[in-house]
Amino acid sequence: SSRRPGPPDGGWGWMIVAGCFLVTICTRAVTRCISIFFVEFQAYFGQDYARTAWIHSIVDCATMLCAPLGSLISNHVSCQVGIMLGGLLASAGLILSSFATSLEHLYLSLGVLTGLGFALCYSPAIAMVGKYFNRRKALAYGIAMSGSGIGTFILAPVVQLLIEQFSWRGALLILGGFVLNLCVCGAVMRPIALKEDRATAPEFLEQDYVPKAEKEALKRLSLCSPLVQAWSHRCLCLCSWQEYDFLLMPGFMVLAVSVLFMAYGCSPLFVYLVPYALSVGVSHHQAAFLMSILGVIDIIGNVTFGWLTDRRCLKKHRHFCYLFAVGMDGLCCLFLPVLHSFPLLVPFSFTFGYFDGAYVTLIPVVTADVVGTASLSSALGVVYFLHAVPYLVSPPVAGWLVDTTGSYTASFLLCGFSLVFSSALLGSARLAKRTKRTGLRPLPGDTGPKPPIWTNGAIAYSVTAELDQKDGEVLAAGTNSYSNR
Repeated sequence: SSRRPGPPDGGWGWMIVAGCFLVTICTRAVTRCISIFFVEFQAYFGQDYARTAWIHSIVDCATMLCAPLGSLISNHVSCQVGIMLGGLLASAGLILSSFATSLEHLYLSLGVLTGLGFALCYSPAIAMVGKYFNRRKALAYGIAMSGSGIGTFILAPVVQLLIEQFSWRGALLILGGFVLNLCVCGAVMRPIALKEDRATAPEFLEQDYVPKAEKEALKRLSLCSPLVQAWSHRCLCLCSWQEYDFLLMPGFMVLAVSVLFMAYGCSPLFVYLVPYALSVGVSHHQAAFLMSILGVIDIIGNVTFGWLTDRRCLKKHRHFCYLFAVGMDGLCCLFLPVLHSFPLLVPFSFTFGYFDGAYVTLIPVVTADVVGTASLSSALGVVYFLHAVPYLVSPPVAGWLVDTTGSYTASFLLCGFSLVFSSALLGSARLAKRTKRTGLRPLPGDTGPKPPIWTNGAIAYSVTAELDQKDGEVLAAGTNSYSNR
């Protein structure tokens, strides 16, 4: 199919945004609402905080750990197939969880199976938005990611009502039917081909540096012939390496380390906000309402930060906006242990929810600024993969601290310091890079060395084009020698 010169910044792209919006509702909002089941699971199975917290940890860990698998299926099969398959797996996990007889059963069904299904849906849907938008990318991501907040706002009281009416088993069964909507979301993810995307193996034959005679010879040969197999293996290895060459970029390395601390700090709060509120005397409905407030303010953070960072005055400062949002969430966690009543917890939910929505929106935007749109799907898979280990260990560690100390203070302080350190680390690296760039800035009269250019009439050939031509001749010579054996 013909390739577009750039993202359309509209048109069917808004349907992609709507589809991603529903994906975030069915994945991230449902994951957040699992914390409402925390007290029910703990009472039914008679287990402590640490063992019960593993359920939420495994869901989050599996979602992020398998994110590269979702990107792989999206890149090499289809984004639509990946999301539909993920919807089926997530639904099956929730339905099987409604028949659980032990925590170990929930670890496998609600944790591993549902988390795997969410992984196949989440990162491909987010990456697809980046392919359809460039100029309004942050706004599009803000709208798409606001599904997490809207879903939390709506689902939190609904899940609490379902638990009261049908018990936790009936609530999980209904959620299993609800997440089947992911299959509908997958159907609208129409693929798009951009010129900046890397060529696939069939398109590789159409490049100018592959001689015409060799194109015809390769097309006539059987797909099972040794020559075609060797050529395909070489192309596959090259394409696989090019998909992940961003891993060696210094900017991405620093971002990856920062993401590890950020993920550790943000996860426990969604698990322990409701239990903490109950421990200080807040009623069950008020505790669920805190999650709803956090969710709806999350929406405002998604959309407003997305819109603001698309403005010309802030577009160059997206990194700073991301750092500011992460740092503010860290400060909120540091002050949480002194909030012991519902009127004090409401402003906390407002503040934490707003900045949580802000930096979640900017994660794919900042990643795209670092690695480029062509590598965005694979890079997001790695970024969400890096969330896996912190998401797995942070809630159980926080639960162990609660069981050991008898309070939530140590757990929330550790989360706050992790978020603040994440922001400070990325900010320091950004500042060092800017300082180095300023120190190496050339003098006004020094234009630096220029690459040699050879001209032939009205056409100019650069050194890169010349080398590409030589590579094509070497490939042709190797193919002829193999065919003459």
